[in-house]
This record gives sequence, C-alpha cells and structure tokens, in this order.
Amino acid sequence: MDIFLQDPGDIPLPPDEVRIRELRAEPFPDQRRVRITLEITPFQQRPNCEIQVTDVNGNVVASLSIIESIDPKMDFTVHLKVEEPIGEFEVSSDIYYYEDEKTKDDPDTQLEGETHQLPSRVNIVDSRQTVFVIGDHPNSG
Repeated sequence: MDIFLQDPGDIPLPPDEVRIRELRAEPFPDQRRVRITLEITPFQQRPNCEIQVTDVNGNVVASLSIIESIDPKMDFTVHLKVEEPIGEFEVSSDIYYYEDEKTKDDPDTQLEGETHQLPSRVNIVDSRQTVFVIGDHPNSG
C-alpha cells in the first residue's frame, strides 16, 4: 500500500493516537446550510466519524456519519432540519474505531446470504466541539 503525504513530518498514527486538528462550521448565506470542515491527523487505519449539529435546546438538527475515511481533511455541507435556523448551534465530532468482537478462537461463521453486522462496540479516540451563530442572536456580537 502506498501512502502519499503532503508534509513529510506528518507520520500516520496508530488508531489510539489519531486526533482532531480542526473542526470548523461556517453557515452559508441562505442560513439553511452549514459547511463543516474536519481535519484529523494522518492515520494508519481508516477512522470513522460521527458529526452532529444541535440547537441551543440540544435537539439534533443535522448529522452525518463517515465510515472509514480515506482523507484526513474533509469538507461537508449539512442542511439544518429546522424551520427558522436562528441562534447558536453546536457541532460535535467523535473520531472512533470499531472494536473487534471476535477472538482468535472464534471462526468466521457467517453463512451465505447473511448480512454483515457492524460491531456494536466502538473506541472513541478523540472528540471536539465548536459553536456557530446564525442570524441576529443576542450573543452574536
């Protein structure tokens, strides 16, 4: 496998050492969409990520899942699921890996036609939050 790095000092890290470098949220002028930028450290194994946008009351107004990212720098556009998106919102991100639930002595017993289930246990290696404001909110300036 070839790994191409932009910075020779950026060495891919094992799963337990992968960290979020940047989490940024920028509302679009239409105030209904938000550009989310996520940058993580280079990695040896592809990480997973959950991102949620919540309003001031803690209601989830947007979310997305990234499974086995191939790039440490990612940009996404999310659509806010609220009628009037005004006020303060929080973006939270968790970087995680699935924990292997099989042991060495446990053979692969999946039968033909069975669907593969994702492991139910995850190991969160880093989390980050950031806040953004849309519209004329009392705390916006």
